[in-house]
Amino acid sequence: MSAFRTLDDVNVENKRVLVRVDLNVPMEKGVVSDATRIERIIPTILELARAKAKVILLAHFGRPKGVDPKESLKPVAAKLAEVAKRPVAFAEDCIGEVAAKAVAALQPGDILCLENTRFHPGEEKNDPEFAKALAANGDIWVNDAFSAAHRAHASTEGLGHLLPAYAGRTMQAEIEALSRALEQPKRPVVAVVGGAKVSTKLELLGNLVAKVDALIIGGGMANTFLHAQGVGVGKSLAERDLGDTARSILAKAEKANCAIILPVDAVVAYHFAADAPNHAYGLDSIPLDGMILDAGPQSVERIKGAIDEAETLVWNGPLGAFELHPFDHGTVAAAKHVAARTKAGKLLSVAGGGDTVAALNHANVAEQFSYVSTAGGAFLEWLEGKPLPGVEILRA
Repeated sequence: MSAFRTLDDVNVENKRVLVRVDLNVPMEKGVVSDATRIERIIPTILELARAKAKVILLAHFGRPKGVDPKESLKPVAAKLAEVAKRPVAFAEDCIGEVAAKAVAALQPGDILCLENTRFHPGEEKNDPEFAKALAANGDIWVNDAFSAAHRAHASTEGLGHLLPAYAGRTMQAEIEALSRALEQPKRPVVAVVGGAKVSTKLELLGNLVAKVDALIIGGGMANTFLHAQGVGVGKSLAERDLGDTARSILAKAEKANCAIILPVDAVVAYHFAADAPNHAYGLDSIPLDGMILDAGPQSVERIKGAIDEAETLVWNGPLGAFELHPFDHGTVAAAKHVAARTKAGKLLSVAGGGDTVAALNHANVAEQFSYVSTAGGAFLEWLEGKPLPGVEILRA
């Protein structure tokens, strides 16, 4: 992390520390239903509190159009206090007199959560005046929200131009994990990319083929590549108009000496439903009225073989319709194989993206990977090779 400023580089005692965190958690009936993102930021918050900082949390929540009580961070702050086992004060605004009064009341070691930054249009516009209003309540800015680092908003990037800026521990862990996976990895490097559509991951695929030694393609994306190579995929999800694009990615991979690993067989059903009757077919005999819903048994073994050869693995996207039994088999089998190799100390494994996290949780192996990112868009843009504004502003 020598390229970035971290909490190791600053004395926060008695300082007002504005900490940008990710509190964009799922809610059900006004209650936090999954506290994973809250749990991730606790180490940074408690470290600052123990160092006698006045900890002031900034975060967005949802996509409100102006002030909306249903998008308030108040119930999230209550859950944060429960997880942190510390009192967390709450201010009904993130700028102005209300925020200033709440900040002025803080003692060293206290924690305060300010209201949703997106209640103000200046947040997403990265308005300099709004950023100044936020900065008025802090002496130091700590960015601990990697998941929002791809957005140049006032609280995720603008503050870095106004206050001394540092990476929080969650941000630091994310940058270190991703750097180990793609910037200076142990080779061979294997990437697993799945999901429904090639069109949403064109830049990702283009960047990865130049960086990894083998690329495993699964899910609906694989069907697009198979169709581009003249394989009949029946009624399977496939972007049939992207044949030229798929072939150009294959050509780029060949030029970069990156092996592309596509399915060699497939599990096919006639209805997109859990426990639908299904059968494994070779690629030369996919029924015209069938749908490919998972990688076949031979494909799964081939994927395991590629994982066995890897020193580093990056994963984004499932290999099939993992939300439907039994079409979760390919994803679960591959995920468990990665987890076992990681546990044995033979593999550095980094995964991220919403569907990916859900799939790894479904397989009960998320905690056995080296690092699982809760970020969606930011994780994807990092893999695409794009600079992230909320990370770049932290460079030393």
